[in-house]
Amino acid sequence: MSVLWGVSFDATPLSGVVVEFVKIAKIFRSRGWRIHLDLGYDIKADKNSFFRPYTDEADLLPAWVHLDRAEGIDTVPGYDAAAVAAVLRDVVQHEDGDRWRPVVASLAAGLSERIQATWERLGVSLVVVENGTLPENIAYTQALYQAIEEYGTRHRLGRFVLWRDHDLMWQSEPDVAKYGTFPYPHTPQPRNSPFIHYAALHPEALRRTLEWAPHLRNIDVLPNTFTHRPARIDPSNAGFRRDFGIPENAPIIARFTRIIPQKRIDRDIHLLAGLTALTGPAALPAPAGRSRTAPYLFVAGDPAEDPAEHARLVALAATLNVGDRVVFGGPFAPHEQDVGRSAGGGYSIRDLLAHAALVSFMTSRDYESYGNPIGEAIASRVPYITTRYDLYDAVYGHKGFRAPVLDTGAHDLPEGAFLEEVAELLADEGKRTGTAEYNYRLGQRHLGRSRAEKLLNELFPGPTAGPPAAHPPMPGSTRMSVVVPVYNEARALPATLDSLYHQRGADGPLDRSLYEVVLVDNNSTDGTAAVARRFAAEHPDLAIHVVSEPEQGVSCARRTGMAFASARSRGRAVRDDQRFYLVSADADCRVDPDWLWQLLTAMESGKAAIGVCDYYYAPEHFAGRPRLWEVISRTLRCRAVTFALFGGFPDGKGFAVDRDVHDAVGGIEVFYQVRDGQFVNHLSDDWDFGIAVRNSGADIVYVPGSGVEINPRRVDHALDEVISGRAYGSDGIIVMRDIRPLRPAQDRVRDRGGDRDRGQDEARTQAQDRVRDLTEAEAREAWAYSVKDFVPKNTILPVLLTPSLLDDDGVADFFGRSLAERLGRRIEEIKDEMRLIDFAPIHSYKTPSYRLYFEFADEIFARLRATVGPDIGEPPPLPPCLRDVPAQRFAEFVRYYCEDRESGESHNYFGNGGVF
Repeated sequence: MSVLWGVSFDATPLSGVVVEFVKIAKIFRSRGWRIHLDLGYDIKADKNSFFRPYTDEADLLPAWVHLDRAEGIDTVPGYDAAAVAAVLRDVVQHEDGDRWRPVVASLAAGLSERIQATWERLGVSLVVVENGTLPENIAYTQALYQAIEEYGTRHRLGRFVLWRDHDLMWQSEPDVAKYGTFPYPHTPQPRNSPFIHYAALHPEALRRTLEWAPHLRNIDVLPNTFTHRPARIDPSNAGFRRDFGIPENAPIIARFTRIIPQKRIDRDIHLLAGLTALTGPAALPAPAGRSRTAPYLFVAGDPAEDPAEHARLVALAATLNVGDRVVFGGPFAPHEQDVGRSAGGGYSIRDLLAHAALVSFMTSRDYESYGNPIGEAIASRVPYITTRYDLYDAVYGHKGFRAPVLDTGAHDLPEGAFLEEVAELLADEGKRTGTAEYNYRLGQRHLGRSRAEKLLNELFPGPTAGPPAAHPPMPGSTRMSVVVPVYNEARALPATLDSLYHQRGADGPLDRSLYEVVLVDNNSTDGTAAVARRFAAEHPDLAIHVVSEPEQGVSCARRTGMAFASARSRGRAVRDDQRFYLVSADADCRVDPDWLWQLLTAMESGKAAIGVCDYYYAPEHFAGRPRLWEVISRTLRCRAVTFALFGGFPDGKGFAVDRDVHDAVGGIEVFYQVRDGQFVNHLSDDWDFGIAVRNSGADIVYVPGSGVEINPRRVDHALDEVISGRAYGSDGIIVMRDIRPLRPAQDRVRDRGGDRDRGQDEARTQAQDRVRDLTEAEAREAWAYSVKDFVPKNTILPVLLTPSLLDDDGVADFFGRSLAERLGRRIEEIKDEMRLIDFAPIHSYKTPSYRLYFEFADEIFARLRATVGPDIGEPPPLPPCLRDVPAQRFAEFVRYYCEDRESGESHNYFGNGGVF
């Protein structure tokens, strides 16, 4: 069973934070998940609950919520309420963190260890953090981040954490600077993590979060939502008034909240007194034929949370002569009917709402961020009154909800026009009914559950979400695993999966037990995984596995998928001599109907370790662009010749590798480089893998019948980079920008710091690129970069890695005997000069390949013209620095040029790879 772990930084058994957690948990409960909740007693120091055992807290929650906490927290040396309070005071409020830094680090390490141990014991699949950005407990915040990173990495989880904030420090009591001053230099900012998706309650909270942490990605608005169901008097709550001593015809003003000073319940007591003075002790007017007594104030909250505040409010009610009409009913169960019953009287907030005439929420201006009581009143079809607290308009007012609103900037207590408006609403039953009905209908549109559920289903889709531990065993009949790395490919993926599903063999549809699909989700945020799971559910005869790779990059995703498939295949019950193949595919390309069959047949009929596919473009896509198509065609013709000679090198768009060879060379290796001060993974993992296999002595075979149609967007949306040789980066950095077409602006969930206009401009530019042809000058430049990329990699590199190929008659005929012999001698000289045993280490082949290109370019191009066609032309011009080098020193300066890794000039000359 999948397990959801919730942790609330609120440290309160019954609060808006806990109620909202229960709403989310209910969605996962319906999928069969097991729900655990840590109330956070061991997090917040000011609630006086540190290490206090749970007693009757479970009575306030649904039976399916298992109250839990991280085991052994109380054994972390030095971790207690006093330490947490001291850190908050010294580090956050006084901004003096040096003394505490090593202490906090030590506490965080111990806490993280115990949090992870608890998750391991339960097998946690999803974590929901509520209010975790409040900096009251820096050590626990850091521990939680550390636990998420280590646990997620260990289990190769994707975004398994929903981190949601209700009361960020700028929304909660900013006037007293409880959490320091902006930009909170000693507060741990939210971290970009491949494991975390952040949620803000409304657009204003999102804006403020990004103002504080502009680096933050993967954040959405996840509003509080409510089940819209009118509250009604029924047999279960018919005795409510009797049990609390409230006359049947007395209007009830309901206040359900924590009894603490910040909630300003004193305003409600003054309101009650003001209504009495306004209407007289006899009561408000009553409907015809009925009598009505003076209104009552009913406060549902725990008096024991702040006994001094409760005593102050009781005394205030007595002073204002309304003490007999103020009822403190104790803690009530939340609004949702199925989340438990209160300990006293067995009533819930919904029962109170069924009897209430109005709901009051006259809170402090700077305390509340959302205001659950207002939403619950709207969803229960009860009118409400409120103060204009900081975010009232952002959440409710600007949406058009109707209510009397006290402007505390003008009046701290209810009086004047506000008091008269409340009195009129209480007196006019028709107006109350009309107001409640209007708000109810508007609330269904803005506050309904469907919006939140849709986002949650996109972020955490399907009933099988969780660690990749429950994949069924691989049957013995399966011979191939097709590995597909994906990142935000929700739109393209259905067509890709459909092409894999409809593979054909020699005599009809390919037996789908012969192969499976392993989709590696690389932190997609567009519902890609949900698309894959939906396709799998609709096509149960094809095994589709969805696994996650949290480290961003196609290289990392391909490595994970290949390793996952290899490990799975080891469990098959088959003969030891039966080969198993790992197959790579790209989510944005289309494979031919017989793609897999052709690969399997070629691999089975020979001894090659890798089968390389034929890659092509659909000519019709380039109709009307003859210059661009001519450059592409020339590149494809060259490739067909050299692939037939040397077998080529694998490209992630499509190749197959023998599993045992894959494992023997160590699988896909990810190489790292530094860009803008950060490590990023290298893009050429497929080529590097082919080099490792070739260097191991294994063969590579070209399978021309196994076709892969390249997505033309790889050219269309990077046309300027293709022409200028920057499609894969520059200055020696091998990366590729995202070439997916931008979604329309209205489809985007969010903007990233004002990028909307720039994104629209880029979309227009891309649209223009898709329809334009190259100029003659651009065509010459594009071909120069394409052929400079092609020749070192496809004609020189194979013989550099395997000089014995030069003894093959076909290879010798291609080069000519004289050139083949001189190439062989020069390779040995360069190898000796560079003190290399071989050229297998990643990228050690670049310098010699580039050197051989410059030394033999004229002769190699002559052979290409003879075998491919005269339109191959002459070698592109030399770099300016080499043009005036004396002939007798040419090879010497070529060496300096190609070995100059600091300037990256040689990488820029060769263009770091063309996309044709």
